[in-house]
Amino acid sequence: MKETPDYSAIHADDDIIVLNKKSGLCVAADRYDEEAPRLDLIAQEEFGQLFAVHRIDKDTSGIVVYARNPEAHKNLCEQFAARKVHKIYHCLVRGRPLWADLKVTLPLMPDGDARHRTVVNKSHGKDSVTDFHFIGACGPFSWIEAKPLTGRTHQIRAHLGANNLSIVADPLYSGNQRGVYLSELKKRYNGDLEMERPLINRLALHAWKIQFTHPKTNELVEFTAPYPKDLEVTRKQLAKLFGVNPLEQKK
Repeated sequence: MKETPDYSAIHADDDIIVLNKKSGLCVAADRYDEEAPRLDLIAQEEFGQLFAVHRIDKDTSGIVVYARNPEAHKNLCEQFAARKVHKIYHCLVRGRPLWADLKVTLPLMPDGDARHRTVVNKSHGKDSVTDFHFIGACGPFSWIEAKPLTGRTHQIRAHLGANNLSIVADPLYSGNQRGVYLSELKKRYNGDLEMERPLINRLALHAWKIQFTHPKTNELVEFTAPYPKDLEVTRKQLAKLFGVNPLEQKK
């Protein structure tokens, strides 16, 4: 298995592959942009025909699972539909929540406005549930763990937005799309402010872990996607300055 600029392979067998994708890459066909780069087509050059069983947002990095044959595809799709797949995301938000744990059950309607955003709609929205856990604050930012129990488009982002929180550099749901700059965090920053580059300047949302039943062996399997370079650099800097590390949290 190889590592490319677009993805790294976490696991591969005759029935499934598990990839760690970069931010900015679609998982499958995008109905709004048919020419958008697609992870499935790129990865098929290495693994052959792939069958999508779930999606994560284009701007989100992290774990994506594909089936490699129709039987595995059917099995995994049924697991997702029955909510038997457990997913954990990590995100960095601006501000600090007033809760330690929060269950959000607001119904969501994808493509609910002119910008194709997912909106809360109690009349026509679909059942949507996300469990949030506050990991810790890092100055003006906070690490949050999200466990979506349903799979609506932009679900985590919309549920956070409904609770007055936005993910760092979110181009759709944040009024402040600024990334994370070291000069904001260090009192004695000696670098050139005009030349400073952000630690991370894209949606700070990462699909970190997934657990499901293997379609062939029926064993419970779990996979973890390491942080990409920009998020890892940010994590290390925040851990150094504020002592909060989402990879070493205590439950």
